[in-house]
Parts: sequence; structure tokens; C-alpha cells
Amino acid sequence: MQIVRFYVGDTLEMKKSHPCGDKHFEVLRVGAQVRVRCTGCGRDMVLDRIKLERAIRRVHSAPADDTAQSQE
Repeated sequence: MQIVRFYVGDTLEMKKSHPCGDKHFEVLRVGAQVRVRCTGCGRDMVLDRIKLERAIRRVHSAPADDTAQSQE
């Protein structure tokens, strides 16, 4: 099984929809357990990383932060 790479701020598209009808979740915290928020209703939940990786269809990466370049 391949490890799915995602970071704080990324949006995850799931295989099944949330009860509110939306399939997209924003990543709030990453670790052995991942904290995500439904973009439809705002529900916040903590899931085991392995269970979450099986449920992901696609990862939409957050736009790159250009603050490091602007400080030079």
C-alpha cells in the first residue's frame, strides 16, 4: 500500500460523501490521526490516518506560500 502525501491546508476529495452531501474535506492537522473539516457543513472530526487514506479519492494541494521569497 502506498502512503498518501497530504499536508495542512490541502483539500481531500473522498470516495463517499458526508451526510451533508459534500465530498471535500480540509486538512487541519496531520499525524497518526488526522483532523479534517467538512467544507460543506463545517463538521470537525479526527480520523486514523490509515482509515482516511483508504477513503481518499484525490488530494487537491493548497497553493504554495510565497512568504519565504517575499522576505528576501
